[in-house]
Amino acid sequence: MTELYFAAAVVAAYLLGSLSFAVIISRIMGLGDPRSYGSKNPGATNVLRSGNKLAAVLTLLLDAVKGWLPTAAVTGYGAAWGLGSGAVAAVGLAAFLGHLYPVFFKFKGGKGVATAAGVLLGVHPVLGLAVLVTWLLVAYFTRYSSLSALISAVAAPLIYLMLDRLVWYVDGRLTLALVLMSALLIWRHQQNIAKLIRGQESKIGAKDASQRAER
Repeated sequence: MTELYFAAAVVAAYLLGSLSFAVIISRIMGLGDPRSYGSKNPGATNVLRSGNKLAAVLTLLLDAVKGWLPTAAVTGYGAAWGLGSGAVAAVGLAAFLGHLYPVFFKFKGGKGVATAAGVLLGVHPVLGLAVLVTWLLVAYFTRYSSLSALISAVAAPLIYLMLDRLVWYVDGRLTLALVLMSALLIWRHQQNIAKLIRGQESKIGAKDASQRAER
C-alpha cells in the first residue's frame, strides 16, 4: 500500500504543478496571454510586464502554493502513510516538473522560480526563507529577477548542506532533488544568462517594448 500512496502523491503533485496560474489568472482578469509578450514565460515576472500588479502577485502566490502544498503535506503527514523523506523529495520534484512541463498546457510551462520556492518552504520553512532572503537581496541590489533566481538556485542546495545537524539532518534523496531542481532552473534561464552577459536583460517592473507601444 505504501507504494500506492507514494505514486498517488507524486501524480497529484505533478497535476497540481501543471496548473499554469500565469495563464489562468491572466485569462480571468482579461489580460493578454503572458506567453505572447515580454519573455513569453508564463510566470509572475512576465505577468508584471502587463502592468497589472495584482495579477502578478496572485500568480506569484499561487505558483508558490502549488509547490508548497503537496511538499508540506507529505512532510507533515506522510509518516502516517509510510511516506518519508524520499516521498518528500519525489513530490517536491514532481510539482516543480509540473510547472516546467504542464500536462494541461501542452507541456510548455514556466521557469519554476516561485514553485521551487514553495517546494523549499514545504521541505523546511528555514530553508525556504533563507533562499527567499537571498532572492530578495539580489533583486534589491540588481533589479534583475533572473539573476536573483540563478543565485538562489545555486544557494538552495548549499544552504541545505550547510545547515546539516544545526536545523536538520541532510538526506541524500532530498539533496539530489534540490540539485536537480537547481540545475533545471538554471537550464531554463539560458536565454536570460545570455542577455545578462550582453547587458540586454530587462529589469524588474520594466514593460516590454511591444506592450508600451500598445498603450
